[in-house]
Amino acid sequence: MLGIATTTAAEEFARRRQSPLQRVQHVLHAHPSISPLIVLVIAFAVFSALNPRFAQPASLSLLLQQVAVIGALAVGQTLIILTAGIDLSVGAVTILAMMVAAKLAEDGGIPGVLAVLVALALGVVAGLLNGALVTRIALPPFIVTLGTLSVFTAIGLLYTSGQSVQADDLPALLNWTGESFGAGRWRITWGVVIVVLLYLGVGFALANTAWGRHVYAVGDDKEAARLAGIRVDRVLLSVYAVAGAIYGLTAWILIGRAGAASPNAITDANLESITAVVIGGTSLFGGRGALLGTLLGALIVGAFRSGLSLAGVDDQYRVLAVGLLVIVAVGVDQWIRRVKA
Repeated sequence: MLGIATTTAAEEFARRRQSPLQRVQHVLHAHPSISPLIVLVIAFAVFSALNPRFAQPASLSLLLQQVAVIGALAVGQTLIILTAGIDLSVGAVTILAMMVAAKLAEDGGIPGVLAVLVALALGVVAGLLNGALVTRIALPPFIVTLGTLSVFTAIGLLYTSGQSVQADDLPALLNWTGESFGAGRWRITWGVVIVVLLYLGVGFALANTAWGRHVYAVGDDKEAARLAGIRVDRVLLSVYAVAGAIYGLTAWILIGRAGAASPNAITDANLESITAVVIGGTSLFGGRGALLGTLLGALIVGAFRSGLSLAGVDDQYRVLAVGLLVIVAVGVDQWIRRVKA
């Protein structure tokens, strides 16, 4: 009892000696989603003041639909960045899974359910390939995914001859994610619903399972995790496989969103998914972050795109603003990581 009381008194003394800035640093370290939440609230307030249409249900419904694809990809990207890795092949894997599933449905006449399963399977295979190169050959994730970005892109273009597949040539199930339903004054697509469920499911796994704790431990310190008995390579391989499955699922969402399967879709997916994760407070050095922050980061990117467009601002300024946000977010992350007990 005496030891507990002494420890509590010491912690209280240390807390009182902290400056207000240090207290903010500790709060942000404990709750990394606070920073993107503040940015999102400010962005909504500013853009609503510049153009009241921004806050209308129709505009916000469209914003959610636009964010769905990048938001889904950012879930897989978050998992990999939590392990101190990075994935530059997210867009290429998604496009490959989408085009193979669409072409098989168009030319081979396979049913929609099987086409979706093919997309998921291709995503898993691509993720396992990335993971195997990282764990078995010990190549840096940046180099591995930079290489597979080109490989998967080339395979997709060669397989489809660069041709798109229109919605009319696809089974109804593949287009279903783009269908919407009314929720009051809102119009929500089924793709958005899937993304919300994806965040809830993966978020629960990260926060409440041994696998989730191992993901954070590996990202924080691989050697310490290994000494603690965690099978680091197996955890990393599972993370890349799960991320690949998410990219395959995103391919289905993308078909519904775009109304077609095109090899030229989501050209900026790699950078935008990383941007959402970084702005959302997940550390590029691994071991710290949450999916809630990633969702907020994706909404911030979408809000800047929509808000500046409604305000009549040139789109290049949106790119500038998001770029500055990324730099600030990484700087804040570096500052937060220096927190002292």
